[in-house]
Amino acid sequence: RGGTAYVTLEPCDHTGRTGPCSRALLAAGVARVVVAVADPNPKAAGGAARLRDAGVRVTEGVLTERAERVNEEWLTFARLGRSHVTWKFAATLDGRSAAADGTSQWITSPRARADVHRLRAAADAIVAGIGTVLADDPHLTARLPEPAPPAGASDASVLLSGGTPLATRPLGARPPLRVVVDPDGRTPPGARVLDDEAPTLIAVADDAATELKAGLLRLPRHPEGGLDLHALLGELAARGVVSVFLEGGPTLAGAFVRRGLVDRVVAYLAPALLGEGPAALGPAGVRTIAGLHRLTFDEFSPIGPDLRLIARPTPHQGREK
Repeated sequence: RGGTAYVTLEPCDHTGRTGPCSRALLAAGVARVVVAVADPNPKAAGGAARLRDAGVRVTEGVLTERAERVNEEWLTFARLGRSHVTWKFAATLDGRSAAADGTSQWITSPRARADVHRLRAAADAIVAGIGTVLADDPHLTARLPEPAPPAGASDASVLLSGGTPLATRPLGARPPLRVVVDPDGRTPPGARVLDDEAPTLIAVADDAATELKAGLLRLPRHPEGGLDLHALLGELAARGVVSVFLEGGPTLAGAFVRRGLVDRVVAYLAPALLGEGPAALGPAGVRTIAGLHRLTFDEFSPIGPDLRLIARPTPHQGREK
């Protein structure tokens, strides 16, 4: 009793699956609470005020930027009402995700690919497009080695200002939901993404005629083509999907970037050159240098012979289009 509690998020003041954190702190006799980030959820906020009213000293706004990064997925979910999106891609140093003949296995090393599986396991959902399903017939599951080293920064990593290592979901936790963005319902009935290894949701257009019977999510089409991705992320959030790991091809990735829906980029770059072949990113709505989607680097990490880069959209450049 009489101690200080340090929390990254304002103690909640409502009853959900557990009781109010604010009242638990009062019951514990805490004399001071240091809060990094105010709770953006109006149903849960108010804990700081309750503590102050009870005579507890409350200090807010301490290391807010770092705490925002630690909780960025949940904060995006709470503030915007949609899932947080991490776009991952692997490419050569000249930005090619496949050779001119379409082959892409493998550009990066086994260690880099194992790292991808750890990041997959940390997500609530893995999203890919129908093009990827038809071309590669992926499982879209997280296959973790035993034991799995953490997917955070290695000893050789360079964490830039405000950077935080990526987290992973514990081994044995539920598998991520697999989501296929398939506007016209072309997913083959025998596709591996429909197996029993993990739950699957096929996102199709409202007007799509498809023989698929289960796991359909019908969404409006976007005027520019494809599906309304804002609606997709909103529907996933309504299903409790806080974090999305986007592994679609260049077309789907370009659509997410164009619509301002990528919150974090994880790039695996191999020390190799192709010169020809598809780029990792398709059309992203940029016609001139002034329209660049600017990013800020957070981390550089060697993963075997490859390099993992983590970046986020530069703040205040106009997102959520």
